[in-house]
Amino acid sequence: MIATKGYAAQSAKTPIAPFNYEHREPGENDVLIDIQFCGICHSDIHQARNEWGNALYPMVPGHEIVGTVARVGSKVKKFKVGDIAAIGCMVDSCRECNSCKGGDEQYCERGQTVYTYNSKDKLGNLTWGGYGNHIVCDEAFVLSVPKNLDPAASAPLLCAGITTYSPLKHWNAGPGKKVGIVGLGGLGHMGLKFSHTFGAHTVLFTTSASKIDDAKRLGADEVILTKEENWAAKHAGSFDFILDCVSAEHDLNTYLALLKRDGTLCLVGVPEKPATVYAFSVLGRKHLSGSMIGGIKETQEMLDFCGKHNIVSDIEMTSYDKVNEAWERVIKSDVKYRFVLDAKTL
Repeated sequence: MIATKGYAAQSAKTPIAPFNYEHREPGENDVLIDIQFCGICHSDIHQARNEWGNALYPMVPGHEIVGTVARVGSKVKKFKVGDIAAIGCMVDSCRECNSCKGGDEQYCERGQTVYTYNSKDKLGNLTWGGYGNHIVCDEAFVLSVPKNLDPAASAPLLCAGITTYSPLKHWNAGPGKKVGIVGLGGLGHMGLKFSHTFGAHTVLFTTSASKIDDAKRLGADEVILTKEENWAAKHAGSFDFILDCVSAEHDLNTYLALLKRDGTLCLVGVPEKPATVYAFSVLGRKHLSGSMIGGIKETQEMLDFCGKHNIVSDIEMTSYDKVNEAWERVIKSDVKYRFVLDAKTL
């Protein structure tokens, strides 16, 4: 077994704290990664505090993982010792259903997606995430990081990056399209970067005038302040696609009114309470949809795209002794725009 040290939540009510645990010895198809960096995602907090009601303890969070390959199994072909490699939100799936064979393992039709943490593998063992110094994973779910990208700033691409890249690509954001991004946070700042690089006319919706300059730096062609009176009226029916990155309660009907006929509002934020959507809001052949991360093939495509265009996340480095403080700052949206843990501080 691979002795590992990290940080874990022991319950929904306790801070995460140092924790020693073990990973399996790498099998013939496995890659052992010495973790260098792990991004902090708001979902780490939701899950550790059991806000989604599915927590398994002890829980080692983290699914934005970048590190160095330390060992490979005898049948591993894609990686060699010393490579920079990454792991995102999944480490396995059934691999046999139509979704898995089609490269959408996150939508496994048999419900056998194995998540990087707070999940159980096919043997019933608890999975351990990236808040540690080692991880073992089947090479089929390990990703290559372009050499020109900063490894630390690449870590959030494994969740925030693919979560925004996938729907923007799926709904053909690009030249001639008007695309809205709702909210400027960990997800929203990546949405701006991708939409702008795809060539779409990109608009940020925000409640804060203080974010205008940053939004334009990140790729927004326009910024709409949603606290202004009657802000939505002059933009009605003008958007092809809107990516909603907000996890707080807000009115979806207002954003549906901004869509053109056949336009789509796609949700990637996860508000705590169900939203109310009125039938009249979608009768103009408007589409309300959602998206969840991306498959392994598409995630690699995203990383390669980022390498080609020199796209990484805007990050603030932090240490393990400050991780609980960082979590509280994430809850307050007090970070621009993603925290990354440095494994050297374990």
